[in-house]
Amino acid sequence: MEFSNSLINWYLLNKRDLPWRNTVNPYPIWLSEIMLQQTRVAQGLPYFMAFMEAFPTVFDLANAKEEQVLKLWQGLGYYSRARNLHATAKFIATSLNGNFPSNYKELLQLKGIGEYTAAAIASFAYNEPVAVVDGNVFRVLSRYFNVDSDISDGKTKKEFQILAQELLPKNNAALFNQAIMEFGALQCVPKNPNCENCIFSSSCAALQYKKVNTLPVKSKKIKVTNKYFNYLILKDVQGNFVVQKREGKGIWENLYEFPLIETEELVSEIDFLNQIALQDFYNLKPVEVFVLNNNLIQHKLSHQKLHIRFFQLNFDQKISGSQPFSEIQKLPFPIVIHNFMQSHDFNSL
Repeated sequence: MEFSNSLINWYLLNKRDLPWRNTVNPYPIWLSEIMLQQTRVAQGLPYFMAFMEAFPTVFDLANAKEEQVLKLWQGLGYYSRARNLHATAKFIATSLNGNFPSNYKELLQLKGIGEYTAAAIASFAYNEPVAVVDGNVFRVLSRYFNVDSDISDGKTKKEFQILAQELLPKNNAALFNQAIMEFGALQCVPKNPNCENCIFSSSCAALQYKKVNTLPVKSKKIKVTNKYFNYLILKDVQGNFVVQKREGKGIWENLYEFPLIETEELVSEIDFLNQIALQDFYNLKPVEVFVLNNNLIQHKLSHQKLHIRFFQLNFDQKISGSQPFSEIQKLPFPIVIHNFMQSHDFNSL
């Protein structure tokens, strides 16, 4: 228990004061854990505060419109998290009378909740003795115990789960789980950790064997696909614009965007301008076509790299379904489109 006790003592002295740590209410704990998946605390904290203000209870979240939820989530990415969050809130509010499941196995049944999130909620809210294993835990344990198993291999997760469970103080699960994750986030960081000023400097195997920079082992590399998005800003004679909701199971599901033409490769601006100038849009032809961003915008996602351009098409007639920019601004957009809208004065386009 020396490792566990040292870790807990370090945590009590160094932990960050975060709002979801000052409660055993499973609702804000669940909300924070979903938000912090693939997201740094500094980025996620303002979103957490905004959600808690807008939806102070699970019933408030359940009763919200999806567009409102997605709008508040705008910029956090991985939008399936927000959709699953909303669906789970509805299930808890209607089928469970607002009561969260109180154990790990039942939490696992909820949409959007995997093994890590279920363990986090179960231990933080109910002190159930189940260990959490996330990227921080992989890193701390692999370095301290010199575990060189490939964390890209599904079997390795079980290996680390068993090790973490053995280290977990059965009567102090919440504190230990918070401690090991915080230690990975603040002290045992991925690159250039301050090993000389570490409570485990005399006992860490990776430091002893000079393997700090090579652990944990992760061999699998994500294949990144290039995509070319050409967005069309259709402006009608009344100064209104056209947007559409993305459907299907691809990226940005249920978010809004301008009409899109996707090409397999980067087409020259001149060729593309000539191409769209000849097309009909809503049985109308544009009277003016030009490029809005001279520099290609590059937006990186986990498996895709998007190359984005915006073109403006002006029409001398009204376009059916067009909306004033003041109304469009209220809708949820992918952050790259939102940022473009913020950097351009649509009222004077």
